[in-house]
Amino acid sequence: MNELPIRPLGDKVVVKPTGEEDKTPGGIILPDVAKKKPQEGVVIAVGPGRILDDGTRAKMNVKEGQTVIFAKYGGTEVTIDGEDLIILDEDSIYAIKE
Repeated sequence: MNELPIRPLGDKVVVKPTGEEDKTPGGIILPDVAKKKPQEGVVIAVGPGRILDDGTRAKMNVKEGQTVIFAKYGGTEVTIDGEDLIILDEDSIYAIKE
């Protein structure tokens, strides 16, 4: 699934935020400044896991393709090949949406 030229390191996860609806249920169109910051997205790349004190690597809890809910202001926003992405620490991800 990782078709972008990016490979996260350690316990980092690359997430593509899901778009938010541009209008309210009543039909009112929302300007960009009125939209909420996205807190949900699809995992597009996962690092190999952080290295523990004993030298072993921790297993990652998320995998590519999963939809996750993450910290509102967690991570670093980047644009790669025209796509807006967020690079997060795995512990900034709160849940996997089933």
